[in-house]
Amino acid sequence: MSSIRVTTPQAAYDVTIAPGLLRTLYPRLRKLNAGRPAKTFVITSPEIWALWHDRFLASFPADAQPSVLFLPRGERHKRLAAVESLANQLVLAGADRDSILLAFGGGVIGDVTGFLAAIYMRGIRYVGLPTTILAQVDSSLGGKTGVNLAAGKNLIGSFHHPLAVYSDIDTLATLPAAELRAGLQEAVKSAIIYDAKLFLYLEQNASSILGESSHKSDSGRIEHRPSKPGVASSKALEKVITASVRVKADVVSKDEKESGLRMILNFGHTIGHAIEAATHYRKLLHGEAVAWGSIAALHVSLNRGRITHEDFVRMANLILRYGPIPAFRADPAKLVALTSGDKKKRSGRRAFVLTTGIGATEIAYDVTDAELLTATTAMLEDMKQA
Repeated sequence: MSSIRVTTPQAAYDVTIAPGLLRTLYPRLRKLNAGRPAKTFVITSPEIWALWHDRFLASFPADAQPSVLFLPRGERHKRLAAVESLANQLVLAGADRDSILLAFGGGVIGDVTGFLAAIYMRGIRYVGLPTTILAQVDSSLGGKTGVNLAAGKNLIGSFHHPLAVYSDIDTLATLPAAELRAGLQEAVKSAIIYDAKLFLYLEQNASSILGESSHKSDSGRIEHRPSKPGVASSKALEKVITASVRVKADVVSKDEKESGLRMILNFGHTIGHAIEAATHYRKLLHGEAVAWGSIAALHVSLNRGRITHEDFVRMANLILRYGPIPAFRADPAKLVALTSGDKKKRSGRRAFVLTTGIGATEIAYDVTDAELLTATTAMLEDMKQA
């Protein structure tokens, strides 16, 4: 079991990473809420609840069963209409200022639940119970909550930290292989921007992390069989998740409100969010879009002379190693145009995260549309060769 402390000027809480956490959930919640009986509400998707409700409820006594509210699965439901619907359901169910929300699911569930907690009755408490790699390594901690507008991702939101985060490794056993790999792209990102040791571990242990088996083809080439749900190594995953959480916890603790350092966590996201918008949030998973966006960011870094060609190849190969990443069709000029709505702009200037080597980054405010067009065009060419 690993426990990592997140400390900011506004909040301090622990992220606990281990198998079997759901079976001890109620005692953990009681410890968090000592002396304050509170109504508990689970926000989850029907799919997640169908898989895990027995284990989730196992530790709750009969007189303390939580109420369950459902949010349909998918990024298209990460909208203000869903927040209003859930808020109305909370009112009808008797939720008050002492109530606690439990965000049980992936990144969309976490973002929506956190935002709902931030604004319901001007702010109530919530606990993160992430069930995907993406949520466990990234979105469940740091306090960034929000929903999407048609104009772009996460343009409506608030900083609102959880009471605690419990990442049960067991819940990854039912994760589809594509979602496992897409989530691991956020771990790859953490390694590229901040942690060279994690980068090396991801390079050297990919088969174990992904639960692959290797075999020789007729030509003598070593090939890796794709992972299947439930076969990835829980120990290897726990190590990767823990290291990634340490990266984010350290960055967030130094810069809670994204005034400087925290922006490095958006490596690959400027173009990644544009890809999601261009494909209407239906063609790629978030981590897959960020993966292609990261390759575009590598091209900008290379073209500016901020990284060597050798480092470019190592970083691009690691991103692709945790694929396959689905291809998509898009006009590179349209992708560049879509970056104009990026919420990381400051005084009209685009904040673009570059890598300056494995485990190192910088933020540039002078990356031009022409540079992005060149890099995005190169990324689309890379896609044809992948």
